[in-house]
Amino acid sequence: MENGKKSLRCSIVRGGTNKGIFIRENELPSDPEERDAVIRAVFGSPDIRQIDGLGGADVLTSKLAVIGPPSREDADVDYTFAQVSFETDKVDYNGNCGNISSAVGPFAIDEGMVRATGEMTRVRIHMKNTGRILTADVPTENGRSREAGDLQIDGVPGSGAKITLDWSDTAGGMTGKLLPTGNVRDVLEVDGKSYEVTLIDAGNPLVFIKAESLGMKGTENPYEIENNASLMRLIERIRGEAAVLFGLCEKPEEAAKETPYNPFFAIVSKSRDYVALNGEPVKEEEIDLVSRLLFMLRMHKAYPITGTVATAAALRIPGSVVWDVLKEEARNRKEVYIGHPSGKIPVESVVSVNGESVEIQKVGVYRTARRIMDGRVYLPQR
Repeated sequence: MENGKKSLRCSIVRGGTNKGIFIRENELPSDPEERDAVIRAVFGSPDIRQIDGLGGADVLTSKLAVIGPPSREDADVDYTFAQVSFETDKVDYNGNCGNISSAVGPFAIDEGMVRATGEMTRVRIHMKNTGRILTADVPTENGRSREAGDLQIDGVPGSGAKITLDWSDTAGGMTGKLLPTGNVRDVLEVDGKSYEVTLIDAGNPLVFIKAESLGMKGTENPYEIENNASLMRLIERIRGEAAVLFGLCEKPEEAAKETPYNPFFAIVSKSRDYVALNGEPVKEEEIDLVSRLLFMLRMHKAYPITGTVATAAALRIPGSVVWDVLKEEARNRKEVYIGHPSGKIPVESVVSVNGESVEIQKVGVYRTARRIMDGRVYLPQR
C-alpha cells in the first residue's frame, strides 16, 4: 500500500526480441486466483489495448516473469513464465518463453539473488513451468550484469552483451519425450488430405510442417499469413490434431481453448532470398533454412527462443521435415542460421541419434537483454 493505493514493485525488461514484466515472487499473493487477478490488473487484461495497465497489446510484450529463490539444490533461482492474454482472462503457465528467459540471469544478478563471479557468471535457472534447468552465462562487471556489448540480434536495434543459453535439459519438458509419439514423422488427416509433420518437445512442444504442404513459398511475412483466413483455419485444424498427438488435449477442437500457447506451429522451407520486416534483404547464402512460426493463434514477427531450441533439435534428426529443408552443407556444421521474418538467428546444436534413441547433448542460443524500467505499478481500486 502506497499513498493509499495498492501497488507492487516490478520491472519492465527486454529479453531478446520480447519484452515483459518482471516481478519478485514475494510481491504476488500466494492464492492462485488472487495472484492471477493481480497479474491481469498489472497488464490491463482482458482488453485488446491493455490501456489500463502495463501490457503492450501484443503477444510479444504481454509476458510475465516471476522470479524467486531456488526450490531445488541444483538451481540458483526459480523462474515462472506466464503469457497474459489480452483477449480473454487467461494467464497461461503451460509454456515457456526463451526470449524472456534470457533476461532472468541478469535480473537475478542485479537483484542480488545471485552473486556475480568475475567477467562471466553462470546462473542455473529452474524453470518451474516445466521443471527443467536452463543454464545462462551472463557477462558481469563490478558485481552486476553487463549490458553493453557487440552482439546484434535481428529484431532489436543496436547491440548488447552476449548472453549464452544452454537448453540441453529441456527435451521432453512438457510430454516427457523429445519425440512425443516416438516417430520422426507423423501423418495428420485434415479434411480428407494428409499432412506430414514432425512433432518435437524441446523448449516447448512444436509442430513442423513444410511450406509446400500448405501451398506456400515459406518466405511470406506474418501479415500475409494472418490475412489469409483459409490458410489460418487450415493451420489451426492441423495444430489441433497435433495437440491431441502431443497429449495436450483430447479433441482437436479443444486446442484453441485449452492449449492456445502450445503447441507452437512452424512452417519450414529451403533457404531463399526474401525481404525482412524492416526492409533489409535476407540472402539465401546467409541462412540454412527458412521458418515462419505461429503461437497464441498469431504469427511471430521474429523467432521465439523455445522455437529455436525445438528447430535446432529437429534439424539434426535425419528424416524429419526440418532435416529435409536444411542445406546439406549445414547438416554437419556446428552453427546453423534460421531465417525468420525479422532476419536470421544462429543456433548451435548437438543431437545424438542412435537407432531409435534421440538425445539432445547441447543447444546453445545467444541473446541480449536490458532492464528498461524499475518502479511500482498501481492496481485499480476495483
